Amino acid sequence: MALKTFNPITPSNRYKEWPDYSSLTKKKPEKSLLFTKKKTGGRNNTGVITCRHIGGGHKQKIRMVDFKRLKRDEAAKVVSVEYDPNRSARIALLEYKDGTKAYIIAPVGLEVGATVSAGEKAAPAVGNALPLSSIPLGTAIHCVELKPGQGGRVARAAGQSAMLNNREGDYALLKMPSGEIRRVHIKCYATVGVIGNSEHMNVVSGKAGRTRWKGIRPTVRGMTMNPVDHPNGGGEGRSKSGGGRQHLLSPWGHAKGQKTRKKHHKTDRFIVQRRNAKKNG
Repeated sequence: MALKTFNPITPSNRYKEWPDYSSLTKKKPEKSLLFTKKKTGGRNNTGVITCRHIGGGHKQKIRMVDFKRLKRDEAAKVVSVEYDPNRSARIALLEYKDGTKAYIIAPVGLEVGATVSAGEKAAPAVGNALPLSSIPLGTAIHCVELKPGQGGRVARAAGQSAMLNNREGDYALLKMPSGEIRRVHIKCYATVGVIGNSEHMNVVSGKAGRTRWKGIRPTVRGMTMNPVDHPNGGGEGRSKSGGGRQHLLSPWGHAKGQKTRKKHHKTDRFIVQRRNAKKNG
């Protein structure tokens, strides 16, 4: 999906690049698959802010996406390709022969009127969900399960995909979007294709107001705060000692760049190659 630019008749229009929604189906979302999204303002049940920079924003409805593809060996027709305010990817509305409707993540090349299905007998075509044992090697896939029956967990954002590199016994070797190579059981399901809306990463909001529409509040640098509020705060102006020029820390004192993953995680045995492995040569 391409981006559209605007004439710089106002400061906000000068660098603004917004998505071009012309390829979407102009229709209201399916009511039976909607429910209200509750606003938390980043606060927990006691009113304490546990996630900063959250608040306000436009009212949104959550679309129930079928990441498990529960109806197997039944063909479904793509009725529409729609916008989802809760994710960067687009979603496609499917309608089965019995009238059941479901949303899935829309991959590149999935058009209105196309037919998709899920199951071991399904063809490895765009939009079809199959177990890793039935997908040809070298295929780009998305919405990959990490445990059989868990539902899609990997590669769900706009423009993302994983690559099926090899199969060894009961496990398949996948190259994740991060570059990590991981073993996943061949009974896990995945959907064929690359997720659409790959231009999402190039969107420029153009003004602070659009960020507030999304429910994102402003972020203040720790260096400009007082010492009581942030480890990097304090000092008269830009101080090299206590005014923010020391090692960068988070508000809770963790060094920026510090590894937060456990040294002996239970899923380490599935990782064949780390995403930050040094390249040979």
